[in-house]
Amino acid sequence: MGKTLLEKVWAAHTVRELPSGQTQLFIGLHLIHEVTSPQAFQMMREQGLKALCPERTFATVDHIIPTDTRERPYTDEQAEGMMSAIERNCREFDIRFFDAASGQQGIVHVLGPELGLTQPGMTIACGDSHTSTHGALGAVAFGIGTSQVRDILASQCLAIERPRVRRITVDGALAPGVYAKDVILHIIRRLGVKGGVGYAYEYGGPVLERMTMEERMTVCNMSIEGGARLGYVNPDATTFEYVRGRQFAPRAEHFDRAIAWWKSTASDPDATYDDTVRLDGAAIAPTVTWGINPGQAIGVDERIPPPEAFPADERAVAEDAYAYMGLRPGVPIRGTRIDVAFIGSCTNGRLSDLREAARVARRGRVAAHVKALVVPGSEAVARAAQEEGLDEVFRQAGFEWRLPGCSMCLAMNPDKLVGAQVCASSSNRNFKGRQGSPSGRTLLMSPAMVAAAALEGAVADVRQILG
Repeated sequence: MGKTLLEKVWAAHTVRELPSGQTQLFIGLHLIHEVTSPQAFQMMREQGLKALCPERTFATVDHIIPTDTRERPYTDEQAEGMMSAIERNCREFDIRFFDAASGQQGIVHVLGPELGLTQPGMTIACGDSHTSTHGALGAVAFGIGTSQVRDILASQCLAIERPRVRRITVDGALAPGVYAKDVILHIIRRLGVKGGVGYAYEYGGPVLERMTMEERMTVCNMSIEGGARLGYVNPDATTFEYVRGRQFAPRAEHFDRAIAWWKSTASDPDATYDDTVRLDGAAIAPTVTWGINPGQAIGVDERIPPPEAFPADERAVAEDAYAYMGLRPGVPIRGTRIDVAFIGSCTNGRLSDLREAARVARRGRVAAHVKALVVPGSEAVARAAQEEGLDEVFRQAGFEWRLPGCSMCLAMNPDKLVGAQVCASSSNRNFKGRQGSPSGRTLLMSPAMVAAAALEGAVADVRQILG
């Protein structure tokens, strides 16, 4: 009987089965950032522990770093404290740190793949929900808590229960103006924000096979928003060519041997899944969230659904969303006025995302009442975009071009919504208060759709702008 990638990679990294029913799993790559690591390092000190495999842990700063300046000390004392802590911790525990001075700083889930740290067949953990991003390369990658950060630093292992596997196949082809972000928002809309609880999502089918690695990262990034523990795409030729030549990738004949191993980790044709779902890619439209979780999403041409459109146990959440968002059932989502447009995040802050948004930005100027930000996912992304002149395209259209960081995705930095502002965002969460204001409102969409909304001053259909 064939096996899934999850089964193969899990077995290859299993140290032992624990009496609790969990697996003691060896973690091949551990990524840390400044927010969830300080307490872990303090626990290490208190217990007199050293990092067992410091060469397998890599650090960056992304959540709290300002995107308008790098001048130290930061005006936010808490941010400065977190930055000082990760600098001290990386020195003391001999961990490589990609800070702003390195020229390689960036969002942790952008940095790992672009440096070649993320590779197929790996187990990867990070104290961040969206670690599932790395599954795009055929890795088993998941977010962890602070005490688990300590456990990995001390033992390079984690006690964890193996999830079931749901295969999600997206058939057909996407229409022009429909992007990877629309695919994952559509999946979460269909299966629900709790539909993936207890599962790993394996994404496949013609639509996924044609996607670039960066598009696959967008899909895998939001697996957690559908309740899944992790998400992945089986490695293929697209994966191997993406990894080839990157800083930490195998070299020369070692790369050829690595490909042989990576191919063997892919799910077998006769693998058995705990559940399967098939979707038609041609039926997916540019998608926008209207509510307070990523599952509350509709096509740009649709209207806000009425309470009776939801199962009985979801109607209270829908009513809460109408009130919080200031939207009424039956009203078109298109034309909803926005105040802020944000392009960036670990979901959509990569070069291809900026290219598509710039393609839209060339068609006009940001509406007078809109504040629009473009925040590259890493210093490497910023340099590449600037070499192509994308920064000037955005500036000429009225966008602000910022330094790399998480920025307004979660607003643990100066980039925050004010009052009840409405933000068209290419990030991953539209929870209440997510973007820094207790009453701020978030509409998730693709970077191209964010750019379209910025020009129109309201939710717009990017297909019409691009013709």
